[in-house]
Amino acid sequence: MTKVITYGTYDYLHYGHIRLLERAKALGDYLIVGVTADDFDKTRGKINVRQSLIERVEAVRATGLADEIIVEEFEGQKIDDIRKYGVDIFAIGSDWEGKFDYLSEYCKVVYLPRTEGVSSSEIRSEEQDLRILVVGEHAMADKFIAESAYVNGVSVTGCISTREACEATNGYKKLLDESDAVYVVSEPTLRSKIAKAAILSDKHVLIESPIATSVNDCRELHALAKERGVIVFEALKTAFSTAYHRLNLLVKGGKIGKVVSVDAVCTSLTESPWGSLLDWGATTLLPIFQLLGTDYREIGIHSLMAEDRKDYDVFTKLTFVYDGACASAKVGNGVKSEGELIISGTKGYIYVPAPWWKTDYFEVRFEHAEDNKRYFYQLEGEGIRYEILEFLNSVRRGTEDAYVTGEITEAICGVMERCYEKGERKLL
Repeated sequence: MTKVITYGTYDYLHYGHIRLLERAKALGDYLIVGVTADDFDKTRGKINVRQSLIERVEAVRATGLADEIIVEEFEGQKIDDIRKYGVDIFAIGSDWEGKFDYLSEYCKVVYLPRTEGVSSSEIRSEEQDLRILVVGEHAMADKFIAESAYVNGVSVTGCISTREACEATNGYKKLLDESDAVYVVSEPTLRSKIAKAAILSDKHVLIESPIATSVNDCRELHALAKERGVIVFEALKTAFSTAYHRLNLLVKGGKIGKVVSVDAVCTSLTESPWGSLLDWGATTLLPIFQLLGTDYREIGIHSLMAEDRKDYDVFTKLTFVYDGACASAKVGNGVKSEGELIISGTKGYIYVPAPWWKTDYFEVRFEHAEDNKRYFYQLEGEGIRYEILEFLNSVRRGTEDAYVTGEITEAICGVMERCYEKGERKLL
């Protein structure tokens, strides 16, 4: 029996894909089709893939051409697969001519002619772009605009100041009319006001965290969005980092046993228009609430305020006490510390070096060093382009993201409320 193997993403499977599979099938008796995993596509820079791995696998299965379907998850896997499955022929589209000649050491390599005039990229490009208006003056606005260029299916219609948005100037109204969504990176205490106005104009909203400084404002935004049929999506870029997401799964899968402590630090000496808690707080709270939950028993908030600005905290330390666990978050704008994340468990711990919030690497450490393991995942654009892609997918699916749950969003807003509206912080 002659075994043939081929690989592809198969996003929006079309006639060209089917013809290629038919040609590969005709080369032998048994066809194995490798479908690339979502994370592997990201490491190769293919962040415009719209369909999930399951959807793409099912589309290939529905053709009836594959005798076996496998998932391609890492660089170099093709050699392993050829050996493992006893493959005789490796087949791939002719646009990869010469790229896979190295596999001829293991089997016959065949480059198949592609069907002209059809591709997934063309199909995606036929969809109308999601037009996004940027509101705010923060450095993140510039990063967002730059990263949006890497995501197929979105375009930035313009950038406008917080003041113009709050005052609803004619320029803002015109840009709003020309947009489908608004990215809000304004002063944190004004974000919910700007987001609410956008939702009432039936625009989707991608909003930096914290999305509000009170739980009620947070709930109102989500309730209003549901009523108007639009999406409110929290722009917490760390949540979309492949390394951070995998770390989360390992911990929840019991890799280090029961989690008893989470300690996160984010600091910078770079000047910021906002205090350290508004700037960094949501990022440090993310792993705490994702791994220990939001039902903490006690909270402590201690801040060092700037000498010339009594409303600006240059450093804040948050402590949480849970039943059987505790956590700490240290944030600073004007104070420098090691920006690491440490998750302690009953079997081992996870160490993420600085800057952990945009990591591509972490370690799982145990009592015996020989059991330690390192994990590496490529990160492009600090995770911002992945965040934009997921926002686009969320809008097209009509469902809010699962990267940051509503419960965690509310808990983050609740901490801000305790600090800024209820005045529960203690001064150092």
